[in-house]
Amino acid sequence: MTSREIRQSFLDFFKSKEHRIVPSASVVTHGDPTLMFINAGMNQFKDVFLGTGKRDYVRAADTQKCIRVSGKHNDLEEVGVDTYHHTFFEMLGNWSFGDYYKREAIDWAWELLTKVWKLDPTRLHATCYKTDHESYKMWLDYLPEERIQYFDDKDNFWEMGETGPCGPCSEIHYDKTPNKDGGHLVNADSPDVIEIWNLVFIQYNRKADGSLEDLAMKHVDTGMGFERICAIMQDKPSNYDTDVFMPLINELAKLSGKSYKSDLDDPDSIAMRVIADHVRTLSFAIADGAIPSNEGRGYVLRRILRRACRFTGNLGFKKAIMYSLVEKLIENMSDVFPELLENKELIINTIKSEEEAFITTLDRGLTKFEELTSKMLGNTLIGSEAFLLYDTFGFPIDLTQMIAKERNIEVDIDGFNKSMEEQRSRARAARKSTVQEVETLDVDFTTEFTGYSNTKTEAKVLWSKGNKVILDKTPFYVEGGGQISDIGIMQKDNIKYEVIDVQKIGEAIIHILDRDFEGNDSYTFELKIQKNRRMDITRNHTSTHIMHAILYKILGSHIKQAGSLVTEDYLRFDFNHYEKISNEQIVKIETLVNKKILENLQVSDVTLSIEEAQKNPNIKMFFGDKYGDTVRLVSIEENISETGYASQELCGGCHVSNTSEIGLFKITAESSVAAGVRRIEAVTGSGAVQYVNKLQSTIEQKEDEINAQKSNARKLEKEIDTLKKKLLESEMQSNDDDIKKVGDISVVARIIDADNMDILRDTAISLRDNFGKNGIALIAMTDGDKVQLACSVTDDLVKSYPAGKLVGLAAKELGGGGGGKPHLATAGGRQPEKLEALIEGFVNIVANYS
Repeated sequence: MTSREIRQSFLDFFKSKEHRIVPSASVVTHGDPTLMFINAGMNQFKDVFLGTGKRDYVRAADTQKCIRVSGKHNDLEEVGVDTYHHTFFEMLGNWSFGDYYKREAIDWAWELLTKVWKLDPTRLHATCYKTDHESYKMWLDYLPEERIQYFDDKDNFWEMGETGPCGPCSEIHYDKTPNKDGGHLVNADSPDVIEIWNLVFIQYNRKADGSLEDLAMKHVDTGMGFERICAIMQDKPSNYDTDVFMPLINELAKLSGKSYKSDLDDPDSIAMRVIADHVRTLSFAIADGAIPSNEGRGYVLRRILRRACRFTGNLGFKKAIMYSLVEKLIENMSDVFPELLENKELIINTIKSEEEAFITTLDRGLTKFEELTSKMLGNTLIGSEAFLLYDTFGFPIDLTQMIAKERNIEVDIDGFNKSMEEQRSRARAARKSTVQEVETLDVDFTTEFTGYSNTKTEAKVLWSKGNKVILDKTPFYVEGGGQISDIGIMQKDNIKYEVIDVQKIGEAIIHILDRDFEGNDSYTFELKIQKNRRMDITRNHTSTHIMHAILYKILGSHIKQAGSLVTEDYLRFDFNHYEKISNEQIVKIETLVNKKILENLQVSDVTLSIEEAQKNPNIKMFFGDKYGDTVRLVSIEENISETGYASQELCGGCHVSNTSEIGLFKITAESSVAAGVRRIEAVTGSGAVQYVNKLQSTIEQKEDEINAQKSNARKLEKEIDTLKKKLLESEMQSNDDDIKKVGDISVVARIIDADNMDILRDTAISLRDNFGKNGIALIAMTDGDKVQLACSVTDDLVKSYPAGKLVGLAAKELGGGGGGKPHLATAGGRQPEKLEALIEGFVNIVANYS
């Protein structure tokens, strides 16, 4: 069976058992701070197991995308070294939510493996948790006692993370040994006896203190390693030899000119396995919205990419190569996971950009690494030198460790961390700010923030020291979430202080005044923020939310905030994206943001528990952000004609109550901040008006400059024409050889270098004037594939030889025509190749005219 057929037969089997076939959840977790990536099929059902959510079905099955590279489940170091661990894998699973339990789970597993897929029953082993005698007895219906074993918490008690749903499990192992005598290798991490299916019986919740509590209902959660079962079904020596991986490995072999072997010790084959695995991980993670970066899950992806990139170097590649494998991956898997095809350009551009940046870093850092290690006295690279690689050459510490390990060199990590902390201390000491810093204070006060609904508040002083004051209430917002702090005044009768900053210590808000406080701690003051400044800030802040949602819609679901700044003058928003935003996209973003502003959408906020927020996949909350038990949700509601929300984000900042208060939104700049991070700057409200006015003033100034330049150009053109005319006149007067005679009539015919008809006519008139009497002139110029003619006749000859007639006859020779006044006429022709003959024979036209 092909891998596609195996996957589909699993789903079809459980569909026949009345299971709902559900799509895989995103491999990137949204709203669950306990998980960096989805690492098991049950993650999307966590709320059901905890009793905080429910589905409209009680049985489900799917194939779930999983990544295991951090925390409790970390397979990174085994990948490529063995043949059955992966950073990305599919987990085939079936679930019961308070419906069937152990009996059905075990019976159906046996039926699928031995009856449908027809695996050899004598090669199967089962394990049970040390106290789960119930499962043990059920397995006796299918297996002899010697192929059923008990194990402890490490192997047979499944937990999703440090906290959460958990319970005993029963695993099914496949014995690949020639004599089927691998019972002693069960749970020994041997490639000869491999776990293929884990049946988890979820009945507990692991609390933060480590204790277990019973869940309200018992559930079943099973997970089968798709890649492992494919290797068994296809009778392959490893997962990498199946049709899941071989298309990528074959492409690598073709590109590198090296052959792949199922040899665990062959360096080239190890490299191919690592690269194939890691490209899958990167592609699926990026398709689901994760981007390599310097923190959180982004750093994990960057580390995976760097590890793979080191192995491409081992295969002899000097340039970026991994991105070229994405096409092959999409070709083989996008029918099951269409998000790969939908995000194709993003995946390729992201991986390529990261590869190229890393190769540059690697080349620079390796040179310095070799220099430093060549001077080592022992076998350890000291911490300060490892820090030098990081600080000066952009060499991440994990990369230094990886390369050092290849050379059997140790790295002084403690020394590195010490150097890192020393740099941070120096940076803190050197940092200058116009805002005073609050020293560590031993205070235990609580200040109520009233600034969401009020711009002024009556408040009582609770504590003071120097120019620092704590009050029981305040409308002053403390900088956070990108929004800057409020400023304003604190006044009592004739006593007035300027509040130049506010900072928070614990639950107390420290007001920093323009001078030392001279009152008593019992004084009551009126606190007033600068209202107009706050309004400008809220316009910019709410616009940031709208723009974030629009960016997500236009550029893709990978968009994630990487930083922001909200001031009274402008807003700045940094986000993950790997290519410049086009002018067309900028216009579209602006248009859609302004559309939402003009729709008069209500902006509301509500406080809810973090658990409630995590249930809603539409709420933007960011991995790594620290959220408390309760959070503030800011929602921008769509009009009645639409459904849902224009934006929903967890945010503690200040916002307008209706989008119409923003007025106008205008993007002023788009730029790159770092590899994979773009920045948009924009203005709103009065800031936007000022920007447009300034822009209009600049345009008008440029128009004045352009008009002045045009005027100067016209003046210069006239001067040039005058000089050309004078030059031509001089040439005409000095070249008497061109004058031919018809009786006592002087005839001149000449081609001149002119670029307009005015010069042509003026030259003909000049010759007429020079003749005075008894003179006829024909002047010609070429204009592309056309010829222009001008003929002039002195006054004494206009009745006998009218210029209009003569020029008409001349133009006829060129396939054209024309005419005019008796003393001056113009014409044109379409056969410039005959012009020389016309000039030579014009005297004959005059002689034969009667």
